Amino acid sequence: ILGLWLFTALAMSAKIARRPAVLMQDLRVLPGRAGMAASTMAGMAAALVLAPYEPVVALGLLWVSLVLHGVLAAALIWVMVTTPGEARQITPAWHLSFVGFIVGALAAVPLEQLWLAEWLLWVMIPVAVAIWAVSAVQLVRRIPPAPLRPMLAIHLAPAALFVTVAVSLGHFELANGFALVALGIAAALLIGLRWVLAAGFSALWGSFTFPLAAFASALLAVGGVWYWLGVAMAIAAVIAVPMIAFRVLKMWATGALAGKTNAAEA
Repeated sequence: ILGLWLFTALAMSAKIARRPAVLMQDLRVLPGRAGMAASTMAGMAAALVLAPYEPVVALGLLWVSLVLHGVLAAALIWVMVTTPGEARQITPAWHLSFVGFIVGALAAVPLEQLWLAEWLLWVMIPVAVAIWAVSAVQLVRRIPPAPLRPMLAIHLAPAALFVTVAVSLGHFELANGFALVALGIAAALLIGLRWVLAAGFSALWGSFTFPLAAFASALLAVGGVWYWLGVAMAIAAVIAVPMIAFRVLKMWATGALAGKTNAAEA
């Protein structure tokens, strides 16, 4: 997994180094925003994996990823300020750009940076709640087009991550509260799954992978009455995530992914 992350990170770095303007161009389109945010979040996740083996390297990677994620968030704000109204619409991908810092809290705990984990948890909660609230109003007022509906799954990720971080910090009541929120979002997605998948497979199905894995981990972390549901979700993630990842990587390898996501070319 670390090898795959390093390969993709190097590929993205090479693209930006070859033509730096692609960074701002990718931030002007929805898939590009999600992909850029996911790249730095993956760096935080890599720090979590490295923590037990190379804590010094992991801590450095965590801080680099957090700083880069902040730079991307600031760049996205600039793009939105200077872009016409339609591009400023709040989408589920906002969670990745503005709440994605919470992944850093997962790595901060084993790296004994508890102050950082606490700070990230309490700062990110109101940001996520604001995005959920605005998105709910938008969903009532306007049905999203079928190709973009898979991104609704991203709403599950913050709630799931809040559960895991809260458990690791000993905030068990908070963890159970967000477990209920996550369960509600997951239930809504499951009930409307046929509607969400109406457009067929696309790269945006990647929106299911991280939230599903995070949801399974959250339920297993909180345990108790949530445990067996967590086991079921973990089994589902083990089956679904590699399948989706393989199909998306196959599109990338053949050059089809850039065209389908309107990605900028270096």
